[in-house]
Amino acid sequence: MHMFGAGRFNRRSVLKSSLAALAAAALGRTAQPAEPALRNVNTASSPSALKITDMRYAVVVKPGPSPCVLIRVDTNQGVYGLGEVRDIAGPQYAMVLKSRIVGENPLNIDFLFQKIAQFGGNARQAGGVCAVEMALWDIAGKVYNIPVYQMLGGKWRDTIRIYADTTESREPREYGLRAKERKAMGLTWMKMDLGIEVLDGIAGTVMRPEGMSKWEMRDQPHPFTATEVTDKGIDRLCEYVAAVRDNIGYDMPLSMDHLGHIGVKSVIRLGKAYEKFNLEWMEDVVPWYYTDLLKEIREASPTPILTGEDIYQFSDFETLCREHAVDKIHPDLSTSGGILQTHRIGDMAFRYGLPMAMHFAGTPVACMANVHCAAATRNFLALENHSLDVPFWQDLVNGIDKPIVNKGFIKVPDTAGLGITLNDDEVKRHLKPGTGYFEPTPTWDEPQSWDDAIFS
Repeated sequence: MHMFGAGRFNRRSVLKSSLAALAAAALGRTAQPAEPALRNVNTASSPSALKITDMRYAVVVKPGPSPCVLIRVDTNQGVYGLGEVRDIAGPQYAMVLKSRIVGENPLNIDFLFQKIAQFGGNARQAGGVCAVEMALWDIAGKVYNIPVYQMLGGKWRDTIRIYADTTESREPREYGLRAKERKAMGLTWMKMDLGIEVLDGIAGTVMRPEGMSKWEMRDQPHPFTATEVTDKGIDRLCEYVAAVRDNIGYDMPLSMDHLGHIGVKSVIRLGKAYEKFNLEWMEDVVPWYYTDLLKEIREASPTPILTGEDIYQFSDFETLCREHAVDKIHPDLSTSGGILQTHRIGDMAFRYGLPMAMHFAGTPVACMANVHCAAATRNFLALENHSLDVPFWQDLVNGIDKPIVNKGFIKVPDTAGLGITLNDDEVKRHLKPGTGYFEPTPTWDEPQSWDDAIFS
């Protein structure tokens, strides 16, 4: 006989109650109300009658990467949800979805995600789908009066570790001092941007075809730029890493991003050169879709590699994990399908033995979506933050403990939904010039194409 909590599972009592229910039905009586599951739930509205009535947006500038588009999904019962389109993307990514969700019950989150998922894509093309998904979870939490993480299965942690970039400098010494300042803020995890741009003007450090511009290099995937780092260049780059390590020590993780569009062999050579600095990872060393090249680098480099911030499809993450092409994954929740799918991606990666860090750049709205997902995901490592130097960043929202980032951690809120409301006055102070604050959006009331017939 099994034990469940303080009571026993009694098959005899279950059989007895079942027979009683059948007898009541035979006599034409109803044994229990039709919705017993809601009897003890503190609902903020009537879930079965809830409908989406509108979606509007506001564009905020300078909260870090800019602009950032906030959306608000309204319902017929006064409950609304907040979401955010991924940084440096336009409102159209979200607003094209308005006609697809108005009239629907926002609590059918997975159904609505599948309905609008076709409008998402890699990188910022997924921003609208993910923003809507965030807002739906915010609504659901408010309706049932529970935090989002609880609806994902509960939390593994009460606080979320964050990591932050250290801005580049042409001088290694200055680079190291900037990292030291970050550590003094209480951070327990650091990331440095260090690419071949710092080698510009130093002869004999980078081999590339004469006349190739920076933009040509940015527009071509890494294997097609014919750009390699020389021994001299590697030695110079190591001076930067050494300066950072000298200032922050070896008692905290240090990650690296933005190596530059260099060849696979140069990445491997850098991975070997950086081994002595015990980097936590090198990020996005080649485009994520070159699975075999990533695997080649991972197997040859003693420095771990990581990717994922531009991946939308669950299946693409699973390919990387199944093939062990990376050491860690790095989804951006505003691209990787939103809260639920990112949580599922983490669970999948856990089964393959891979941890999950999370990429994030934006306002506290998307930040809180990440916080709830990270709290509920077992193999989570750390969450990125690009706004530590933005004085008004945390003032954009209310309802959460301040400072939001406290000595390198964010406390997981226990209030309903995402756990925040907008500070209307502060958001209005930072609107993109010429734009309004959640103004009506009739332009998007009707579908502008016939491409969702499968759900019509």
